[in-house]
Amino acid sequence: MERKNISTNSFWENALASSRAVRIGNYVHVSGTTAINSQGVIVGLGDPYLQTKQIIKNIESALVMAGGSLKDVVRTRIYVTSIARWKSVSKAHAECFGDICPACSLIEVNKLLTPEMLVLIEADAVISETESRSQL
Repeated sequence: MERKNISTNSFWENALASSRAVRIGNYVHVSGTTAINSQGVIVGLGDPYLQTKQIIKNIESALVMAGGSLKDVVRTRIYVTSIARWKSVSKAHAECFGDICPACSLIEVNKLLTPEMLVLIEADAVISETESRSQL
């Protein structure tokens, strides 16, 4: 299967020698994503709902670059620095994924890269054969 690395050439991708996402065949694996926008600024400081919305927007951008969309997501892994924030995070997740209901895990972690980062999400997607052919 052909491998396609998706990169936005961000600071963190370069520092970690990683890709924003990797597509192998019809499978797309999106790296842990935070609420950093294209200008390198964290969106939604102190607000887990707004951070989650920006994160999903960033995931969508990576999926589009890989030839897919949010509707192709089959699994998300949500990491929060406080499980007490689960309602705000879940609300934003449900607004974006309520129609497809991917498999999902919600995990509390001690901390992320910076104290301002409250949420990090990984996503896996499977792009349909029809959609995949239209991207060729």
